[in-house]
Amino acid sequence: MIKFDHTRKARIGLPESVFCEHKSAAMLDEIITQLVEDTARPTLFTRLDAAKFAALDPALAARLDYHPLSRTAFLNGVHDDQGPGRVAIITAGTSDLPVAWEALRTLEHLGLQGTLIPDVGVAGLWRLQERLEEINAHQVIIALAGMDGAMISVIAGLTSRPVIGVPTSVGYGVSAQGLTALNSMLASCSPGVVVVNIDNGYGAACAASRVLRGVRHVPE
Repeated sequence: MIKFDHTRKARIGLPESVFCEHKSAAMLDEIITQLVEDTARPTLFTRLDAAKFAALDPALAARLDYHPLSRTAFLNGVHDDQGPGRVAIITAGTSDLPVAWEALRTLEHLGLQGTLIPDVGVAGLWRLQERLEEINAHQVIIALAGMDGAMISVIAGLTSRPVIGVPTSVGYGVSAQGLTALNSMLASCSPGVVVVNIDNGYGAACAASRVLRGVRHVPE
C-alpha cells in the first residue's frame, strides 16, 4: 500500500518527492494515477531513467514533464511560491551535468531560482576566476565535482557564500565511483563546507532550500 506524506511541506518546508530507481513501472503507474488529479500538489519524480519512463502507461507518461538528462519529471507543474535568493550550480566538468540538472530541476520544483554554470573546474582555474563575480551574485553555491573533488576547496576559499559540495561518480581507477571526491570534500581545509552524498543533486537542492528559507523564518 502506498502512503503519501502529504504534510511534509508544512512540517519541514520540503514537499514529498518520488524516488523511482527501485520502483517498477507498474508501481509508478499506480503512484501517478493516485496523484494526477490532485493538481494542487505538484510532485517531483527523481531517478526516472529513460527505459523506465518508456515503460509507463502512455497516457500517464503524457502527464509528466520529463527531462531525460536529469532523469526527473514534474507532475502537476511546480510550486509557485517563489523563495528568496538564487542558487548557483557550478560543475567542474560537463560530465557532471546530469547531477547538476537534477539539482536545477529540484530547485525549479521547489520554487527557487537556479543558475547553471558548467565546466569551471580546477584543470583550468581561469575558467572559475572569470565567472567568480557571476557566482557571487547568488546567495548559495552548489559545487559539483568528480575525480579528486578539488574544486570544492577552491571555490569555498574564494567566496563568503554557503557552499554545498556534491561529489560525483565521474572518474576512473582510484576515483572509485565518487568515493575519492567524497572523501576529499569531507576533508576540505576550507571551513564551513557542507557535503551531500555522491551524485545527490536532489539533496543538494533541498539543502539550499533549507538555507534560504530557514534564514527567512528564524524566530526573533
